[in-house]
Amino acid sequence: MTDTDNISPPITGTWQAEVANEPDAGERLDKWLAGWTDLSRSRIRALIETGQVRADGDVKTNPSMKVQPGVEYAVHLPPPVDDRPKPENIPLDILFEDDQLIVVNKPSGMTVHPAPGSRTGTLVHALLYHCADSLSGIGGVMRPGIVHRIDKDTSGVMVVAKTDRAHRYLSKQFAKHTIERLYVCFVRGAPKPRIGTIESRLARSQHDRKKIAVVRGTVGDMESSEHGRHAITHYVTTKGYGQQMHSAVGTPQISRVECRLETGRTHQIRVHMAHIGCALLGDPLYGKQRAFLTTKDPAELAVREALASFKRQALHAAKLGFIHPITKEEMVFESPLSPDIADLEAKLERLNDSLS
Repeated sequence: MTDTDNISPPITGTWQAEVANEPDAGERLDKWLAGWTDLSRSRIRALIETGQVRADGDVKTNPSMKVQPGVEYAVHLPPPVDDRPKPENIPLDILFEDDQLIVVNKPSGMTVHPAPGSRTGTLVHALLYHCADSLSGIGGVMRPGIVHRIDKDTSGVMVVAKTDRAHRYLSKQFAKHTIERLYVCFVRGAPKPRIGTIESRLARSQHDRKKIAVVRGTVGDMESSEHGRHAITHYVTTKGYGQQMHSAVGTPQISRVECRLETGRTHQIRVHMAHIGCALLGDPLYGKQRAFLTTKDPAELAVREALASFKRQALHAAKLGFIHPITKEEMVFESPLSPDIADLEAKLERLNDSLS
């Protein structure tokens, strides 16, 4: 039995063929094929190993074999896969729904729309199942009905349009910054001042493409640069927990902060709070993952243990307010803290109990 005996001949798709010339002699097959098919070497390698490449009609399955001049090599390209999201029966926590829109409480860990690495199990997949054919397509086939989003590991309230009219109307409200958006977060230390506004430009970091960064010199001075997008976060420190060692009395170890967004840029709250030295607890991208310093106090030890196992940013979309696209009624929806953040807050409360 040869290595090609179990390979079924392709039935559908197209073939691309090329005859190797003398200068091509001795080159690796996968590298040479990638050069003229415009496919990646990893994709070519997979095609070779599954019997989708032939040399003068004979199937070849070794990506590292050497190219021979005068031989015609053919690559079978399977038909494109329909990558559009399909409905999935995923339970939704629905706060409100009518024929124009749906308001949901998104759990942490759920991506809003399909993206590389998250092709299934997204909010869009769940909505396609729940709403059937009524979901707006203005956002495109990959983002039907989506007018805004929150990060995968951020929990809380979101609104989704079910009609084109609702999509346009809600999108205008977001563009004009008239949507009420209140987030609750837990941060290291305490913002100074305790109440304030952070205004800057935000842009993709030049050092880490996964990160968003404050454009240098733009905090409080938007005209100092044209790079990046304008971002405004209003914040209020609502509670402090514990006492920082070697600091003035009343300086908390951790603070609960409410943030109201005037703009809605990617990672805005996470970036702005980290910029003022108050990174969100658990933030894997912008938080300084140093250990929580403790004494022998049981309450502090419990918080340290809780933070060690808290693997997402402590950020929750707590309130969303907007004008209904048809009734013009002012609508406000609130979402209680998700169970994991509520549990963390309960442990933080014990820090204050130990101070009294």
